[in-house]
Amino acid sequence: MTMEFGIFLPVGFGGELGAFDDPVEAAERVIELTRTAEECGFAAAWLPDHLQTIPPSPAPMFESWSMLTALARDTERIRIGPLVSSNSYRNPALQAKIASTVDVLSRGRLTLGLGAGWYQPDYEAFGYDFADAPTRLRHLRDGVRTIREMWQHPTTFPRGVQQPHIPLMIAGGGERMTLKIVADYADACNVMVSPADAARKYAILREHCENANRDYDTILRTATTACLIAGTDEEAQAALSPAMGAFYPGDFADYLLYGSVETVRDRIATYEEAGVQQLIVGFHEATDPEAIRRFAKEFIG
Repeated sequence: MTMEFGIFLPVGFGGELGAFDDPVEAAERVIELTRTAEECGFAAAWLPDHLQTIPPSPAPMFESWSMLTALARDTERIRIGPLVSSNSYRNPALQAKIASTVDVLSRGRLTLGLGAGWYQPDYEAFGYDFADAPTRLRHLRDGVRTIREMWQHPTTFPRGVQQPHIPLMIAGGGERMTLKIVADYADACNVMVSPADAARKYAILREHCENANRDYDTILRTATTACLIAGTDEEAQAALSPAMGAFYPGDFADYLLYGSVETVRDRIATYEEAGVQQLIVGFHEATDPEAIRRFAKEFIG
């Protein structure tokens, strides 16, 4: 398949909405960004699931599933989903019910993204237990199994529109456990790594699929990146922050979409060559609809 694009929406986790004094105006901007992406041909709109800004601040920060509900009703074509919901924030039965409701409201456009959770300050602030990584991954596997079971068998709430169930995406590149959960249960995966690392992790995912007697090509392979298009590479890369290393490993200046149009085009091609089927783009100018339009004009058409 030809690689498609998703947009990673700002809901305030990184302080992107700090310039808005009015939270209603901030929320309307997120909706406007999503509508712009839909009009420009993006395949999906994704948003993070966190509970406070990083670092903590009074800037607007929206709860992900409430915002997804608004997007479900205020868009028509674009797929929507969290990238990704923490399995620890909502028990699996509640998560299944919330997701099925949003799938109905969107008329079948939801993908449920799930992860093991990682941002410890959220857990501490809201009184959730932050278990060690192996335990969180075991809980993730159990949660995914529970959600699929509730969707595929009669329950006391709507199962959603999509059959046999709402697509499930698992985020994370853990090679022994996370990618095995993908092979066993997921319809899509997401990684936030360089194209070279993405290709390596996809190869490991293929091995897990072979061991699970699963068709590797039934799993949508996505990767998340960040973008700033400028007149020159130097101008764009001057905007990179060392803090981005908390999300993008390695020498991210060499693979994120920061540069001239020509450089960004080359880097998109590298992701596609690595096997990425949907590239999810977070924009440096996070709240500017023009950044979306410019990207679409150059790379979506």
